[in-house]
Amino acid sequence: MSESSKRTIAMVAHDRMKPVLLDWAEENKEALRDFKIVATGTTGRLLSENLPEHEIQAFKSGPLGGDLQIGALISNDELDALFFLVDPMTPQPHDVDVKALIRISTLYETPVACNRTTADFVLKGITDPGYSKRAAHPMIEEYVQRSV
Repeated sequence: MSESSKRTIAMVAHDRMKPVLLDWAEENKEALRDFKIVATGTTGRLLSENLPEHEIQAFKSGPLGGDLQIGALISNDELDALFFLVDPMTPQPHDVDVKALIRISTLYETPVACNRTTADFVLKGITDPGYSKRAAHPMIEEYVQRSV
């Protein structure tokens, strides 16, 4: 499969969840070959070091705009799934960015996995030959056409 015909997924992990994401990616490295992978800064660097046979595009660190770069892919319908392993026990200074990323994923019907179990289901689903991503929510068009 050529790089240009591959579907795109994003990988993000809070600091304490980075080892969990790396373990999950290692377990699933064969299935992940079928995807172009983008990631936020440190997560992307770690994935590149741990999966050298995969091409990983690293954006900026999440708090420095990487979450927004991934959000832009979602809003341009260029992302097929988001794997964002969230640390539920540690307050995050950029929590509003995280919420915005999950909100835009919901609006554009982009599957989001926030833990390993959900990541397994999302990966299985998007690798199914019959899978096709749903169209963005109709409320987008209603919003664009609203009277102001």
